[in-house]
Amino acid sequence: MATGVQMREDMEKGVFDRFKSLPIARIAPLAGPMVADLVRYLIAGGLTFATGVAMGYRPHGGAVGVLAAIVLAIFAGWSLAWIFTWIGTIARSARAVQGFSMMLLFPLTFLSNAFVPASTLPGWLEAFVKVNPVSHLVSATRDLANDRALSREVGWTLLAGLVVIAIFAPLSVRGYRRRL
Repeated sequence: MATGVQMREDMEKGVFDRFKSLPIARIAPLAGPMVADLVRYLIAGGLTFATGVAMGYRPHGGAVGVLAAIVLAIFAGWSLAWIFTWIGTIARSARAVQGFSMMLLFPLTFLSNAFVPASTLPGWLEAFVKVNPVSHLVSATRDLANDRALSREVGWTLLAGLVVIAIFAPLSVRGYRRRL
């Protein structure tokens, strides 16, 4: 969400107008934040697992499983960032980007299996949780970190991420170019 909000703020302040006069690739102001997101996600993923280990979590998937889980989470986060980047190019304000982002992320996160097992939920909610992409990501990272298992959840997460990138990366570039 941060990339979309920051992009919208930069567009409102005229930062992108200043970029036009610089001898840089036209796509650099869009590509730069997306690459920076990868670094931010890597740091967040590493700190999350380090904190878990400090608190007593012992992943049975070993270093390879944990690294695979972090890479998968980075990929999923980066693919979602394209949605918010696109919203940042078409929204009227940074507040609108943030509001829409929260409307999307809040239910997807809290109506997932991240906090409680889906089997403990009422039937209608369990059905939603089982198709929620965040639930697939959570299950996939657990499978990788705990068992080093390449489960179908990993496949669904990768497929969903690729679909999101295939749709929203071109939309983001097109929205960005319209603003220039």
